Amino acid sequence: MSRFCVYLGSREGRDPQFLEATRRLGSELARRGHGLVYGGARVGLMGSLADAVMAAGGEAIGVMPDHLVEREQAHHGLTELVRVRNMHERKASMATHADAFIVLPGGIGTLEEFFEAWTWHYLGLHDKPIGVLDTAGFYAPLLAFLDSTVAHGFLNGRTRAELVDATEPEDLLDALERRLAERG
Repeated sequence: MSRFCVYLGSREGRDPQFLEATRRLGSELARRGHGLVYGGARVGLMGSLADAVMAAGGEAIGVMPDHLVEREQAHHGLTELVRVRNMHERKASMATHADAFIVLPGGIGTLEEFFEAWTWHYLGLHDKPIGVLDTAGFYAPLLAFLDSTVAHGFLNGRTRAELVDATEPEDLLDALERRLAERG
């Protein structure tokens, strides 16, 4: 079983498509026999993703620092809730448990986690595939910006090409599964 680390919001956002795509991703992860690793909250897109994975019979591992257990409302219905001391340990634990990364809509914390995982990939600290689910065009401006960093010579085209993006959960999982198979 492969585990997918998913970075996403502890809020639902305003567009109902975010919630619908999140639930579809969770159900599809479980249906395909993949486990979920995520931030451990029971609220927002985070909680909906974990609930969808669990409802479909999948494995959901949440990782949350002690100081966020109350603030982010820890999900106590998971396969496992890993409590850590701080955000650094959270990100390291999530990365250690994961075989691939997915980014869904979220705020600055989501972006920070995504860019750190992608930077680690760029630096050769891991070779796990990374995908962006561009639900309702949420990440289209960011993806266009990343393309412009290539055009302006600040990002190498190969590094940009290693980032998978799709607008549908099933398509994103198909692409990431291919990348995992190529890794062997």
